Amino acid sequence: MKANDPCWCGSGKKFKRCHRNVGATVQQGVISPMRTVPDTIAKPTWADGGDVERWDEPRVKSPEILERMRRTGREAADLLAYLGTLCQPGATTEEIDIACHQGAIERNSYPSPLGYPGPVSPFPKSICSSVNEVICHGIPDDRPLVEGDIVNLDVTLFKEGVHGDTNATFLVGDVDEASRQLVQVTRDCLEKGIEAAKPGNQINAIGRAIQTYAEDRGYGVVRDFVGHGIGEQFHTDLQISHYFHPRLTDVIEPGMTFTIEPMITMGSWRAQMWNDGWTAVTTDLSRTAQFEHTLVINDDGAEILTTPSDTSIHPFWALTTVAG
Repeated sequence: MKANDPCWCGSGKKFKRCHRNVGATVQQGVISPMRTVPDTIAKPTWADGGDVERWDEPRVKSPEILERMRRTGREAADLLAYLGTLCQPGATTEEIDIACHQGAIERNSYPSPLGYPGPVSPFPKSICSSVNEVICHGIPDDRPLVEGDIVNLDVTLFKEGVHGDTNATFLVGDVDEASRQLVQVTRDCLEKGIEAAKPGNQINAIGRAIQTYAEDRGYGVVRDFVGHGIGEQFHTDLQISHYFHPRLTDVIEPGMTFTIEPMITMGSWRAQMWNDGWTAVTTDLSRTAQFEHTLVINDDGAEILTTPSDTSIHPFWALTTVAG
């Protein structure tokens, strides 16, 4: 964003006189070497340099698999809630990644992103940390968080042969009102998507609900990244768009498991990639936020599998009940 461009926050001021000096442009810091996980912990196929093995996993899960997913989802949510408390001015996302890595091991879990194959190189960290204009898949580094940042932390754990995937956007110190409102609307978009995830609805009803809510309030909805089926595989064939996609007409059934994870922007919804092959940012460097839950569809709606034990840790984390 150029100095004389209108600021991404919608204030009407020029960028140079508004958010230029409060961390609006993220620069990648130093990335430390990949850490290891003890061999005593069960690992997915890509760990230690392996490939992602894909198979035709049933979309509707058995009761036994669902119980394992409930336990693993709660573990991931509790770890994420703790990591959110570390999002303070002066902390680095590298330090948060260390805490995530250690927290996964303490829970006898494998951090699912670690070593996941990518277009350039495997993902080198245990958590995705996406600051300000970074939409998703930011790589933790030694850049200190500063007052006014917003940061999304995305935690996925592999335990008992299944994955639990969740993320939330946290405020770093005193954050401007426009960014706070973005985070609130994004959290509300997740709720709207969950409310639409009912048996008998088409999958595209989820995206319609999210897109309508966000755009009615002047926000953009990222198209390039979607929610996904999940279970014994990190990503199954189900795609959950966060905008209305007319071809996503599969009918939602009880027993299906998938994530909803809307990425909402203050400005352009379009994304561009950094050379690392992972980090996606908004093309106009406007801020973006994201929230995610793993769900199972029950007879009357969606059950959230990634609710933390203590929701009071996060002021925006109010989704604690079954959406009926």
